[in-house]
Amino acid sequence: MDSKADQLRHQRAHLAELAVIESLTAQRRDVDDRARDARIVVDDLAVEQRKIDADVEQAKSRRTRDQQRVDSGEIGNPKDLQRMLGELESLQRRVTTLEDEELEVMQKVEDAQRELDGLTSELAQLDEQLAAATTARDEKTADLDRQLADLTAERVPMAAELPEDLLALYDRLREQKGGTGAAALRARQCGGCMLSLDPAELSVIRGASPDEVVRCEECQRILVRTSESGL
Repeated sequence: MDSKADQLRHQRAHLAELAVIESLTAQRRDVDDRARDARIVVDDLAVEQRKIDADVEQAKSRRTRDQQRVDSGEIGNPKDLQRMLGELESLQRRVTTLEDEELEVMQKVEDAQRELDGLTSELAQLDEQLAAATTARDEKTADLDRQLADLTAERVPMAAELPEDLLALYDRLREQKGGTGAAALRARQCGGCMLSLDPAELSVIRGASPDEVVRCEECQRILVRTSESGL
């Protein structure tokens, strides 16, 4: 029962879902960092686009205003008119340049947003996988905990039937020997250290009374004699 309980604890500590969750968590952390960087890029580009939009509108508004002055005949002085026409050409070049910059920034925004959307979608998928793995881990852990609780409850009355000094020795040996305090003697071999007992040791055990506690000289574990011990 104690060996079974140790196996259950080992299973609980080494569930496959634990490695999956660890891997997914690391992936999510990486994707989340990339998504945060992509979001900053999108925000920065949006600010840049709004500035260029404002500059375009300002240049277009001034161009329209100056063109209306020219068309209305308001400017009668030929030199002033020539200067105004030069400014209109300059404004047109400015508008063209800004619109080209605007298109370039819009393309950058679109590309950055596409990358951010892809990373956001990847995060959602990872969250779904994490949720599924976490649920599976919790279900398996709960099942193992139930089995452990049943074993613990079943062990209590059985342990109560053993002499206190024998139980204390057994528990101490379990702690010292990696969880195995007693081992079956089968075919003249200790089930703990898996070594065969020499004839002299077997002779001592053969002559011991049935209720006497015998131990392996090699590993010191309590030996449990059975019909298969070969005595």
